[in-house]
Amino acid sequence: MTVMNIPTMNNDERDLRLELLDSLLTTPHRQLEKVAETHTLIADLDPIFYGHLAVWYQHNGEVRDHKEVFIGNLFTSKLTEHRDAGFVMLQEFPPYEVARIIDFMKQHKNKVPRCARTAVTRYLKKREKNPQFFDRAALRGRKAIKHLYATLHIKPNERANAILFKGKPPEDSLAFKVKQLAKASTPAEQAEQIVKYQIPYTVAVGSIKQITPTVLLALIDSMSPQEVINNLKSLKQRGAMDNPEVKAFIDEKLEKAQTDDRVSALKSRIAADVTQLDEETSARLEKIMDTQVKKKGKITKPTALLVDKSGSMQSAIEIGKQIAALISGVTEGDLFVYAFDTMPYPIKAQGNNLSDWEKAFQNIRAGNATSIGAPVKVMASRKQRVEQFIIVTDQGENTAPYFSATFATYCKELNLKPNVIIIKVGHSSNWIEQQLKNQQVEVDIFDFKGDYYSLPNLIPMLSRPSRLELLMEILETPLPVRNDK
Repeated sequence: MTVMNIPTMNNDERDLRLELLDSLLTTPHRQLEKVAETHTLIADLDPIFYGHLAVWYQHNGEVRDHKEVFIGNLFTSKLTEHRDAGFVMLQEFPPYEVARIIDFMKQHKNKVPRCARTAVTRYLKKREKNPQFFDRAALRGRKAIKHLYATLHIKPNERANAILFKGKPPEDSLAFKVKQLAKASTPAEQAEQIVKYQIPYTVAVGSIKQITPTVLLALIDSMSPQEVINNLKSLKQRGAMDNPEVKAFIDEKLEKAQTDDRVSALKSRIAADVTQLDEETSARLEKIMDTQVKKKGKITKPTALLVDKSGSMQSAIEIGKQIAALISGVTEGDLFVYAFDTMPYPIKAQGNNLSDWEKAFQNIRAGNATSIGAPVKVMASRKQRVEQFIIVTDQGENTAPYFSATFATYCKELNLKPNVIIIKVGHSSNWIEQQLKNQQVEVDIFDFKGDYYSLPNLIPMLSRPSRLELLMEILETPLPVRNDK
């Protein structure tokens, strides 16, 4: 790897880098303009860091929207290395995301560079050369692939044209087989075709009038573990959970989800919430979350999690539960959890699952005034030594003991210098962070916008010894090199 000089960072520049890391906890839900401005600012200020962050996030991040913005900005960068990295990385995305990357460049960058068009052409032609590869891509992402051909004026080959634009798929194509699926006379015949041709669930259910257990088994067989998780609500509505054989097959897929790198860490938990599943299946989904989160890193530092339960802080309590469940399974050092208003409430769970933390927090209700220093004072008296504090709060503090003074006393009495991570929730201020910065305390701020999908992004940030080490890890992540020019 080429050794590069690290640009000198003044306070504004460093804050902007950390602001971008902070924004990675925000899920724009396809409203990319919500994060595009911060991406553009850091890309202009420190393009070297930005390029490495794009690659690092591709391997460590959870939020697809950020990955798309990163690629769009790499393609429109002035640096050849960035454009080449974008070219290579684009090939890894599914068609619908490639289409969104192109649309992002058109809408927010006002251009689609030639290198991006060449990358998409390479992307499509690679699929055209392999009919089976193309058929499956076209079946799952028909609209997106058509959009790519049309918007970039790329000429499809004869087979792609017949499938996508003429509506006359050849008899050996998967699109033709789907049309025949609707004509099958019996559920057994439908199931046979679904298994034989691995027809995706979302496509097949639209072609089948009657879904029997036999058909359900065939559909689940064709699904990846992530697709099973994504479609649990639909499967339940179609009676999959009521048939022992079908449910056992679903359970088998959920077991495989624990080791599947394509499974999102928190989608399993969200699926359990919205689907209202039985206790056994919910426990399986929690186990998937725990296993996937552990892949993101280990927290070796003794840690304190302080959760604000003062008036109007019900959102902090809910987020605190999620963070406790996330970090308890990957924390190798001591973990102390307190809820607080004007006094601390020690929280202990009987296990590491979210359900365990739900029980531990079940009687915690928001109310009363706020003393963020209260749990720290108790920790000092109990000699509970930690190297980092995670505080979930709006930073509104109106009662002694106040955090900044109590924190200084804690550091002095225990001869420690912990860093502080503040998860800002609700209508927050910057009161605590300013007090800490005045004391030259290392403090990192994450402005949480209420989307649990992004919380696993905290793990890589909490598992590094320091924020500087995290920044160096990012900077040392090599850019992929295009070697086919």
